[in-house]
Amino acid sequence: TWHLKKIPQIVSERTFSLDSPKFEAKTKLELNSVCGIECQRKLPVPSLSDLKDLLSYETVFENGTRTLTEVNVLGLALDPAGNITTRRSSRKKRQIYGTDSRFSIYDKRFMTNFPFNTAVKISTGCSGILISPKHVLTAAHCLHNGKDYVKGSKRLRVGLMKTKSRGDGMKRKGAKRNGMPSFQWTRVKSTHIPKGWFKGVSGDIALDYDYAVLELKRPHKRKYMELGISPTIKMMPGSMIHFSGFDNDRSGQLVYRFCSISDESNDLFYQYCDAEPGSTGSGVYLRLKEPNKRKWKRKIIAVFSGHQWVDVNGEQQDYNVAVRITPLKYAQICFWIHGNDENCTQG
Repeated sequence: TWHLKKIPQIVSERTFSLDSPKFEAKTKLELNSVCGIECQRKLPVPSLSDLKDLLSYETVFENGTRTLTEVNVLGLALDPAGNITTRRSSRKKRQIYGTDSRFSIYDKRFMTNFPFNTAVKISTGCSGILISPKHVLTAAHCLHNGKDYVKGSKRLRVGLMKTKSRGDGMKRKGAKRNGMPSFQWTRVKSTHIPKGWFKGVSGDIALDYDYAVLELKRPHKRKYMELGISPTIKMMPGSMIHFSGFDNDRSGQLVYRFCSISDESNDLFYQYCDAEPGSTGSGVYLRLKEPNKRKWKRKIIAVFSGHQWVDVNGEQQDYNVAVRITPLKYAQICFWIHGNDENCTQG
């Protein structure tokens, strides 16, 4: 069953204007030298004042203006245990190693229906997932390198997979045969990124905060995916995570995969789902068959951050990592969607 948790409140305290960003950073779909599994174990538990700073956020608007919103955190019980990691199994795969276990979704009946139709393409080269009629969840590094916003994020667009409409000619039929989705591109009205992602706050790229929410200029009418609180590995329904995105090595195709999680910290999942750049920013979800119902219930519990290289015992090791939706992050993302915390009390 889903385990409900009481959610702390994120409330805005004040918002003020910042200078417009330069939008000159290069998009980097693979990150280096971030805090790895052993480093995570040694991290101290953030204090309440630290969390208020890390969860404050920048908003960039379509016209290039930028604001910073400082927040307060209410009703939070700090866990004194620190960053617990649970070692499960040794490294088995790289991005793609041995048998490729990814599935390309070719059939339009699947591609344009739930849950696969919740996957979207971000114009900077990443993927994302629909989380409301107007909002998309993706990875922060798809938009910002820790110091500046990436080129192309000033005129950011989101591509939603199109269903076939009347009057489509042979070209569209050919696209169907080739499993190549066509996209309806929508402009982004505003972008929210937590302050914890910025290098000036954390001293380095803080992978724990590699998530962002985009508000679309126009709402869509598709079914979207609900948010959920990330459980621990032991409490994982079905023991499997799932996500779909637009991997670069399968150009134009929607690629689905599932796998188990091998390790975890308070904020990250370490897993070996086969994935290539381009799928970064995909929504990682669980599925659970509810009692007395035939349909699967799905909830997003993490954001796929991509393939990472880190120092472990002085050596470079790699893994695929996802940022967990903790109660605090749930409260923040929910606040970004609704503009208040009234709809965000239960995760």
